[in-house]
Amino acid sequence: MSEQQDSQQSMTPYQAIGGEAAIRRLVEAFYPLVQANPLIGPLFPDHIEPVMEKQILFLTQFFGGPPLYSDQYGHPMMRARHLPFEITPQRAEAWLGCMKQAMEQTGIKPELQKFMLERLNGPAHHFINTNA
Repeated sequence: MSEQQDSQQSMTPYQAIGGEAAIRRLVEAFYPLVQANPLIGPLFPDHIEPVMEKQILFLTQFFGGPPLYSDQYGHPMMRARHLPFEITPQRAEAWLGCMKQAMEQTGIKPELQKFMLERLNGPAHHFINTNA
């Protein structure tokens, strides 16, 4: 194995996609897609900037960057934070679909997209709290 391959394998997804700037671009591409989606857009406030900033902190931590979300807000407890909203299987899939589109738009490599979406699939479906 070459030194370059070895260093790529030891990188976190956060590092592999380009760190903080890449996470910010991803979130900035993601939320307009979410807001335009008829299934999940109504769940989000018009003033989306605070949600986006929290998402940047969370995704940074979730993909192996510094624990910014936990440092600022404590343990993420994401399921509890999503309980006030009706999360259906269709909404979970819509959220993942918007994330996939955002990853494509921001040029994340297909193999990283696949890994990241697989990693996000578990939490997205864990948040489901109704089949309505």
